[in-house]
Amino acid sequence: MKKILSIDGGGIRGIIPGQVLVALEKKLQEKTGKESRLADYFDFFAGTSTGGILTCICLCPSENDPSKARFSAQEAVNLYVENGDDIFSVPFWKKVQSGGGNLDEKYPATKLEEALKRYFGDLRLSQLLKPCLIPSYDIDKRKANFFCQHDFKEKGDEKDFLVREVCRATSAAPTYFETAMVHSMSGAPFPLVDGGVFANNPALCAYSEVRNAVDQPTAKEMLIVSLGTGSENKSYPYDKAKNWGAIGWIKPVIDIMMAGAAEVTHYHLLKMFSARGNDANYIRLQPADLGAADPDMDNASDKNIQALVEVGRKTAESCNAELDRIVDILIKDKDKVEFGEPVVA
Repeated sequence: MKKILSIDGGGIRGIIPGQVLVALEKKLQEKTGKESRLADYFDFFAGTSTGGILTCICLCPSENDPSKARFSAQEAVNLYVENGDDIFSVPFWKKVQSGGGNLDEKYPATKLEEALKRYFGDLRLSQLLKPCLIPSYDIDKRKANFFCQHDFKEKGDEKDFLVREVCRATSAAPTYFETAMVHSMSGAPFPLVDGGVFANNPALCAYSEVRNAVDQPTAKEMLIVSLGTGSENKSYPYDKAKNWGAIGWIKPVIDIMMAGAAEVTHYHLLKMFSARGNDANYIRLQPADLGAADPDMDNASDKNIQALVEVGRKTAESCNAELDRIVDILIKDKDKVEFGEPVVA
């Protein structure tokens, strides 16, 4: 069975799936009696925006042993817990220059880029431990762009990138951070924004990618664990929204677009996996509500970070039975996803 881990986007709310990953990894360690890492058991990873950053951290190889994961799930989520306030801080000059995010991007990307450099250095996408998919959007070519670790096998440096630039691109949320200009290892430029504009939940993209692997597995032969970051679920009264112009719609349309894209992906995967009675092979873990946490993607105050940590812990606790089932499957069935020329029957 091909075991796939997919993580949604959601800014600082990435702490929520991060805490679920911490709980899952702890269960793996307790069950195996080893210092297990998520990369040891999942065969394919996908992540958008904040989920893309978590994915890359989990797949970062150890300096001492390139076949082993360098970071634990807790160390992955610590990027947000320890650096969130710096990443989403707004200097006074920036507030004035950006008009609160209406005239320019709301946050300088300097602190985010510094954090990514500390985690990844000059690590390349091709050096990550497992095949993975990280969405972004090319605003020049006007097309979806997928960073895929396994593409290097066929296309070399043309499809290889610095991991820190991959993370910068997939998290370049419009109005929040400046568009990322990244370059492949062959030197080709790519002007990219957050993959959340079309695939905030990348689980369906992951399914399609794995479906086209060498042995062309079907839903029956896959396990997808999809982690959400919660949603604002904020209603917009008609009496107010009917008179909004471009400025009034900026924040609501980003929220609606990202939440709607994630919901559509979940809808289609439910239909696809239930069509042949494979419902149990698709698991979506999402907080029932955000409790005391602020749903804004950029509220990185100490108070809200701790509230998000608590939401993540409660989500893991409420999904305890599902996490136990996932662990049993991961340990029992160690597989591998191979990409290349499909097998012809």
